[in-house]
Amino acid sequence: MSPAAPRKPRNGQYHRPANHVVVLFGATGDLAKRKLLPGLYHLFVAGLLPEGFRIIGSAPSQFALSDDDFRAHAHDAVSQFGNTKPTAPEWDKFAAALSFGAASPEDSAPLVAAVEAAEKAIGNEFHGHGHGAGKPVERLFHLAIPPAAFTSVVGMLGASGLATKQSQIIIEKPFGVDLESARALNDAVHAVFDESAVFRIDHFLGKESVDNVLAFRFANGLFEPIWNRQHIRYVQIDVPETLTVEQRAKFYDATGAYRDMVVTHLFQVLGFVAMEPPTSLAAKPLRDEKSKVYDALRPIDVRHVVRGQYEGYRSIDGVPKDSDTETMIAVRAEIENWRWHGVPFFLRSGKALASSRQIITLGFHAPPVRMFRTHRVDAPTGRVNEIVIDFADPGSISIEFMTKMPGPEMSLGASKMTFRYEDSFAASNALEGYERLILLAMLGDQSLFTRADGIERVWEISQPLLDSPPPVEPYARGSWGPASVEKLIAPYKWYLR
Repeated sequence: MSPAAPRKPRNGQYHRPANHVVVLFGATGDLAKRKLLPGLYHLFVAGLLPEGFRIIGSAPSQFALSDDDFRAHAHDAVSQFGNTKPTAPEWDKFAAALSFGAASPEDSAPLVAAVEAAEKAIGNEFHGHGHGAGKPVERLFHLAIPPAAFTSVVGMLGASGLATKQSQIIIEKPFGVDLESARALNDAVHAVFDESAVFRIDHFLGKESVDNVLAFRFANGLFEPIWNRQHIRYVQIDVPETLTVEQRAKFYDATGAYRDMVVTHLFQVLGFVAMEPPTSLAAKPLRDEKSKVYDALRPIDVRHVVRGQYEGYRSIDGVPKDSDTETMIAVRAEIENWRWHGVPFFLRSGKALASSRQIITLGFHAPPVRMFRTHRVDAPTGRVNEIVIDFADPGSISIEFMTKMPGPEMSLGASKMTFRYEDSFAASNALEGYERLILLAMLGDQSLFTRADGIERVWEISQPLLDSPPPVEPYARGSWGPASVEKLIAPYKWYLR
């Protein structure tokens, strides 16, 4: 069913997954429309899907589509949101692999029939020959559905027999809302799937630019020796957004910025920044090192938290007039281990802020500059040397340092060297976060997915904040949040300000 062999990168070889039936729960929803269907089509055109594959859309019976209607829905999604547009003959081949099977906890029969038909079609496709002949067809279930439905759908997969030893499951965020709910969800999932088959997805970890943090640290002897408390005095992980929440106010008001962004995204990025060198980049050693970081995290101190709410939020339809939900959060986190003792990690994210950025900043201890009797150092900010990693695709890495300014006096000025992905590598080789993670799930590679103990530990250290959150403070739309976010980080300054 694939149009071409996979393209090979200059320094390696892509592996093609085994034959698969992919079931998209929530196939008529926004995530499937914007990311999943366009992503699967791009993987197909790039030659990265299995030789034999079928994609089955699923939703409750009241939202059921015919196969032809689902193909039309997928065409609209790829046309509107895909970087690779649907054109013949590739689209015709891809569309032939699409079908629909409705499912609900009370009636899974249409989906069971659709999966059996898809697997039979893949078997007939090879007729005892070809690379995929004689191999079992694996199943990948992607739960792009509201979190409240996770447990019932997982239970249905077990009760119906759809979950087999050749099955994996992708579960979207948020994975629980606190420690108790995360443990309960893990228990429900593990009753049906082994942990080795569970892929808790965070599309931030699928970004090339986040993965490049590992390459930048561990593949360069210039940086790893200074990646510690002796040289680094603070770390910032800053993900502001200009978007507001009008389109999903009901969900957001029950969730808030901390659950929506910090637990599910920013702590995952922190794990990459702070981990010890793994013995390899295989799933177990990589996730073991991230887990050690989470084990060393101190419980959140609510005195080091700022919760903000943008002006006008309570006037949005669906938001209670007395809502205490934060639309912006800034947190100081601390890692109590040998590498990071005493180094504050400042995490910030929120809606209706001044800019949409995704930035990691590492600030270094300032050297003595008294020898430069005439100098211009940014003394109020204490900013002399920083590494700034922009992990918004396509991404960049900048190093900020001091140099002598031209002229007769020894005056210092700030300079910057920047590496940009888009200037250095072919964009055609890049996969979006969801595309890469779906491919890894089909390959059974869990290295960029969250493990059960990791997510439970993050909820555990979050409990003091969840139990006793400080009151929200108002902030103007288009600002950087309440004034107290500057006090939180003092004596340092936010890179974005």
